[in-house]
Amino acid sequence: MFALRRAAVRAAPLAARSTIRPFSVMGARFSGAVSAETTENQLGPGAAPGTVPTDLEQATGLERLELLAKLEGKELFDMEPLNMTHLGTVKNPIVVKSHDAIRFVGCTGYPAESHDTIWLSLDKSHEHDRCPECGSVYKMDFVGSEHDGHHH
Repeated sequence: MFALRRAAVRAAPLAARSTIRPFSVMGARFSGAVSAETTENQLGPGAAPGTVPTDLEQATGLERLELLAKLEGKELFDMEPLNMTHLGTVKNPIVVKSHDAIRFVGCTGYPAESHDTIWLSLDKSHEHDRCPECGSVYKMDFVGSEHDGHHH
């Protein structure tokens, strides 16, 4: 089964790879760049009547927190690839922190670039998730709140 999959993937046209990225993730940086303890920080004041609001005035939620962090000269989101130093196993998985109950990650294998990017959906209800190509095991470390995202 894996041999057929590899043959099909290699036969498909590939986009040029700009850099070696062993593992792709995007998540909020846990450095304390912006505190999000109050709802007031996540809601903008809006524009004065008869004027057009700026991005900061109308932004809400994570977009607003990102803009506030940039005004302070900090980055809210960690855009760097996760440094994979080993192939994840059930006993020693690759741990990915997440504020959301579901997180998408891209695995390129171990060592880096040993296969094309396979996108996985990590779920906090799963004990672990495994890449179907290289078998690397990933585990989500859920650091968010159970009630986040339910304020629509």
